[in-house]
Amino acid sequence: MGSMNSFLDTATRVIRTEARALDLLADGLGPEFQQAIDLILGASGRVIVSGMGKSGHIARKIAATLASTGTPAQFVHPAEASHGDLGMVTQSDVALVLSNSGETPELADLIAHTRRFRIPLIGVASKPGSTLLRQSDVALVLPDAPEACGRGIVPTTSTTMTLALGDALAVALMEHREFTAEHFRTFHPGGKLGALLAKVGDLMHDEMPLVQENDPMTEALLIISQKGYGVTGVLDGGGQLTGIITDGDLRRHMDGLLDRSAAEVMTRNPSVIEPDALAAAALAEMQSRKITCLFAVTDGKPVGILHIHDCLRAGMV
Repeated sequence: MGSMNSFLDTATRVIRTEARALDLLADGLGPEFQQAIDLILGASGRVIVSGMGKSGHIARKIAATLASTGTPAQFVHPAEASHGDLGMVTQSDVALVLSNSGETPELADLIAHTRRFRIPLIGVASKPGSTLLRQSDVALVLPDAPEACGRGIVPTTSTTMTLALGDALAVALMEHREFTAEHFRTFHPGGKLGALLAKVGDLMHDEMPLVQENDPMTEALLIISQKGYGVTGVLDGGGQLTGIITDGDLRRHMDGLLDRSAAEVMTRNPSVIEPDALAAAALAEMQSRKITCLFAVTDGKPVGILHIHDCLRAGMV
């Protein structure tokens, strides 16, 4: 069992080892850093950040930091990219790929995709002659610094340097764009970073298409046309949402449609969602049911309506 002093000695050694590496990183920054900034500023799309293992954890953090400071960014897992997600990496994007060795095999498909479609690639690795850095348009080389574990096998110093380099990119871009605290509040958590964390209540519309159960279908058709959602909710006398009328309902009741009441045509017990639910859950519900709108309800009463386009505009895909 080690003594308290030996634990403190180890902790001090680890932190000082990493601190010295950060000094080396700062001293070694050169024109490649400016080139990376220029590539990102020149892109109309997003920064796609990727890495495997511990580099993947760092990549997620860098993507979040970029996004919350005004640079649209998204983490893509290299294994998922190989199984269909490559399609989300487009020619308007820039790829920022992290790998300490520069030889991570899981990155091969993503690197090849960027080369095939001429998507700018910024590589971050510690070995200048590695596959990743040789293939990259801009190579950001981490300085040759020992890992803090003492045995050189656990990513410690290397991941700290990569994280700091990501922060440096994000803050440089933020200052160039004159990004302010007010902007930060806009982007975090409600902007690109928070698209998947946005709640239904953040995106829903208060002006809802609604009719009463005993309203004639002439009134329901008018509301459907006016509000532009292609649907209307139907309320009972207590203001509870008891049904919804969609295009499908209209087609099913074509004969004598205008002589019917809303209650006769509506689909009962429609899919609904709570305003505090994640908008991503609402999007998944709409996609699985092949519908375009969901009413948000509280205690059975509608408080808003969410259209699938609201989710798409928020950057959920």
